[in-house]
Amino acid sequence: MSTAFLSILSGIGGMFGWGIYDFLGGVYAKQIGPFKSFFWSQLAGLIFALLLIFAFTINLNVPIWVIILLPIAAIVYSAGYLFFFKGFEIGNISIVAATMNLWAVFTMLFAFIFMGQRLSTIQSLGVLMIISGVILASLNWSDIRNQRFQLSSGVKETVLGAFFFGVFWNISEVISEEIGWLSTTLFVKFGIILFLLLFAFLIKRELDLTKATTKTKCMVVLMGIIEAGAVAIVNYGLTIGDAILITPIASALSIVTIILAIIFLKDKVTKLQGLGIITAIAGIIVTAF
Repeated sequence: MSTAFLSILSGIGGMFGWGIYDFLGGVYAKQIGPFKSFFWSQLAGLIFALLLIFAFTINLNVPIWVIILLPIAAIVYSAGYLFFFKGFEIGNISIVAATMNLWAVFTMLFAFIFMGQRLSTIQSLGVLMIISGVILASLNWSDIRNQRFQLSSGVKETVLGAFFFGVFWNISEVISEEIGWLSTTLFVKFGIILFLLLFAFLIKRELDLTKATTKTKCMVVLMGIIEAGAVAIVNYGLTIGDAILITPIASALSIVTIILAIIFLKDKVTKLQGLGIITAIAGIIVTAF
């Protein structure tokens, strides 16, 4: 099987895995809250990732500087998803998912500033398309026509989430290159659980799911397995394939999230917001070239 084909499959796996996870995260963040939804899904994901040890080898030779980076990666990933799920809790899933595409812009910006990576002319065009699309998708245009500037609900929280994801993916790239895809997945998820437990203790946040229905509990567990699988697939793909193919395909996850929201939740978007969603997604794809 060719490297290009494996890269495409890996990207598609990430796109569908994260797209489904984000859609379910949006649904259950509204039902049980963003913190519980994220914590229990990540715990389920950690358990699933631990099972992968029986099928793949794990690198336990971790340098000191990576040990320092791992908790930072866990914290910024947690912050990203908590803000993202908060946006889902209070906003329109389609609009929030489109706004989250800004993480690709932040990722490139940080890579440009701190890692010396540069964008081609067409990649710069892709970034401009993402920003323009997000602006179109995230503004409440009826209020603007009435001379009241207002962001759609959940957009501010989602922009913060996108910022933290931008930080995370640059750190994750460095860690994965040093210790491999499975070790990175496991250690980061373990760090996420420890951080969330400490955070819950400090702010007196309840984690109990006894009042949730059996269906909700099962779906949250399924969310975690799907997300962990997506992370593992993409990280594995990056070790054997081409990042220039994998990343933009996986980054188009909002296509899946938005389609599911429109089909199952009957999300309503205006024509301008729909144009913005399409423009942002197209911008992500353009950044691959």
